[in-house]
Amino acid sequence: MTGRSYNVLFLCTANSARSILAEAILNTLGGDRFRAYSAGSYPRGTVHPYALDLLSSMKIDTGFARSKSWDEFAERGAPQMDFIFTVCDDAAGETCPIWPGHPMTAHWGVPDPARADGTEAERHLAFAEAYRMLANRISVFTALPLEAVDRLALKRRLDEIGQSGDALA
Repeated sequence: MTGRSYNVLFLCTANSARSILAEAILNTLGGDRFRAYSAGSYPRGTVHPYALDLLSSMKIDTGFARSKSWDEFAERGAPQMDFIFTVCDDAAGETCPIWPGHPMTAHWGVPDPARADGTEAERHLAFAEAYRMLANRISVFTALPLEAVDRLALKRRLDEIGQSGDALA
């Protein structure tokens, strides 16, 4: 791998919360080194308002946020992905399209904040917790020496990031 910019696609079934948050986080933390996208296998068509509220409260522009199908990224002319991460267990178990360029993949499952019960404050907290988990994983990912690691070692490390929960090192 070279010193170029890497394209990363975050997948979730509805593309309304977790994958949108991950896209925003990586585009914020990744600088010029990464370009993040998100999509869903069965997109809801709208972004969850709590996801938008959370990003806005963190001064992250939400103009990018759009619930879209992963089919957009499997079509001719779509950006070629270097990495694809599923962030929900449902999407991880689905048959994905054939991705051009054979990107590296890993599963980084995060509980769905859109399914949280409780008071409005508790539901907002579920979104903040999903954001925190994703930000931790993405921070570790962006610190990896991608250019210096062979593909097998990198794949192993990407899987470790998704399995390690909050104890990331």
